[in-house]
Amino acid sequence: MNQVAQHGAYEKRILRVLDYIHDNPAGDLSLDKLADVAAMSRFHWHRVFHAMTGETCHEAVLRLRMYRAACWLIQKDWPVAKIAVEVGYQNSQSFSRVFRKTFGSTPLQFRKRGLPVGRPRPELKGSEIVHIVEIDKTEDMRLAGLEHRGPYMEIGHAFEKIGAIAESRGFWPNVRGVLGIYHDDPGAVAEKDLRAHAAFILTPGADVPDGMEEMFIQGGEIARLRFKGPYAGLECAYKYVFGEWLPQSGREPADQACYETYLNSPMEVAPEDLLTDICVPLK
Repeated sequence: MNQVAQHGAYEKRILRVLDYIHDNPAGDLSLDKLADVAAMSRFHWHRVFHAMTGETCHEAVLRLRMYRAACWLIQKDWPVAKIAVEVGYQNSQSFSRVFRKTFGSTPLQFRKRGLPVGRPRPELKGSEIVHIVEIDKTEDMRLAGLEHRGPYMEIGHAFEKIGAIAESRGFWPNVRGVLGIYHDDPGAVAEKDLRAHAAFILTPGADVPDGMEEMFIQGGEIARLRFKGPYAGLECAYKYVFGEWLPQSGREPADQACYETYLNSPMEVAPEDLLTDICVPLK
């Protein structure tokens, strides 16, 4: 088997394991089980996974479990004890301990921070959160994307997969940036039908990796809001753009999907230091 084919075979194993972790956060995610899913010996699987992703299997499992828990804390009204069980913890105390170590706050504190997006407007008066929207001009962008269907807060799974593709194929030199395209209004479309793409901004002349689709974003004027903090808080910023800034701006959105560009990643910085540009194309 040549080197390219070998990389492809290992990449498929990693993607298969990431799928399994995402679909079974409360299941058996031991190293032995993940090695079985990868169809590789326990010893070799650990070395391959770590070398190709930069994480141990344990670190990946922990991160993905905490990500699912953070999404559910904001999206669902489930008790913390139920969320703990859903991500593989038998009691809320041990779950809360790991969650606090990951996010710097208890699950209830994290949920409370995310709840202002649903409060009646009068309660937002006096809020210390200040959003700044700037009008910017962009160039045409050529992308390689991977589709995600379902709740937008679960698109992290698609980003895990494109990251694994880039890592296993040495593709990062061809990537100018990472973005998410969100095609539907979550207030008007059922969660299960929402459509989005996790995508790379390609360097000029770069090929689209096998398994990903070529996409384009037309350049022009955009409204750009830079958001700092956990991804779970982005909905509040979107509501500001569409509920306050846009009606007062005298501008109209173009008939194009909104997108987000990610200036860093959860593997690089703490959740409160994440930087995301929300981009709304304008007419």
